[in-house]
Amino acid sequence: MQSDLFDRDHELFRESVRGFVDKHVVPQLEKWDADRLIDRETWLAAGRQGLLGLPVPEAYGGPGELDYRFRFVIQQEIARVGASALQSGFSTNDDIVLNYLLRHADEKQRRRWLPGFVTGETIGAIAMSEPAAGSDLRAIQTTAVADGDTWVINGSKTFITSGILADIVIVFAKTDPSAGSRGFSLFVVEDGTPGFSRGRKLDKLGLHAQDTAELFFEDVRIPKENLLGEVGSGFAYLMQSLPLERLGIGIAAQVSAEAVLGWTLDYVKERTAFGKRIGDFQGMGFSLAELQTAVEVSRAYIDRCVREHNAGTLTAVDAAKAKLWATELQGRVIDAGVQFHGGYGYMMEYPVAKAYIDARIQRIYGGTNEIMKEIIHRDLMKA
Repeated sequence: MQSDLFDRDHELFRESVRGFVDKHVVPQLEKWDADRLIDRETWLAAGRQGLLGLPVPEAYGGPGELDYRFRFVIQQEIARVGASALQSGFSTNDDIVLNYLLRHADEKQRRRWLPGFVTGETIGAIAMSEPAAGSDLRAIQTTAVADGDTWVINGSKTFITSGILADIVIVFAKTDPSAGSRGFSLFVVEDGTPGFSRGRKLDKLGLHAQDTAELFFEDVRIPKENLLGEVGSGFAYLMQSLPLERLGIGIAAQVSAEAVLGWTLDYVKERTAFGKRIGDFQGMGFSLAELQTAVEVSRAYIDRCVREHNAGTLTAVDAAKAKLWATELQGRVIDAGVQFHGGYGYMMEYPVAKAYIDARIQRIYGGTNEIMKEIIHRDLMKA
């Protein structure tokens, strides 16, 4: 069953995205993995192609495109070639950092920061996780203290996507230890601010081309104008923005599963054993039938979530379901893909092997899948 999510405009846009991917992404994949970094020229090329900052209003140089289906197309085309690290970087910029700015930046901040998200000149990061605080964000230790016309930030963050390249970092910090969930705020720290430093580029299991870093804040003094939104509203802002982040992760998982299943079907139709195609053996055939069915059913739910997001009605619970289901399915599909490729599935020259190591983080970041289950569970038990 084919998805009916897209119309003619989306398919025309797909042609542009596919041209960018084939020209600027495919030839660079091995280099990016070796460098452990995606070069800035790729970001600038994406900006010139009109692939970044889609929801940025025209007043700030963007197209003002609020139809999330166009972002979906970008994720599909990147998944088609197995460039998961690039997908992660683009999603961090457009689904997370830009989303916070569009929701909470004042006019002066919008004029200052939004244009670069369209051109590719500005790469953003969001700094929430700490060495001793991941899913439990109330346990963070990073502080921001008001001092005259400035805020002074102290603390450290880890597992920060785009942490090496980031030009601006949205920092989640504690501003009032006695205020509970109202004791957190968001701040924008810009590259070059005294006291702000980057630690090591973290050596990860997968997503090797995606720069992930430790960040340190030692008496980092920023102007009061770099407060994002209102003091004490940081935790509430996170709750408002997490549905889109989790939808983005769910879509990335879905399109990865679709791509890997396609690669696997191509392989088992060509590979022969004992005189026939390996895909014709019933054991493998039944597994493929189950996976194809699961992928198509999953896609129907993901498509519905995209429509709900476009309508402004996607709930945090439904986004958690999308993230939970699609990332678990992604793991199943890729594990089967490796198995059905046999020994070649373990070779990094085959995209299924790279997909295997890149996919594991999907069940962890954006809130672990155990947290997704807890969100769904609490909703079920409401009076």
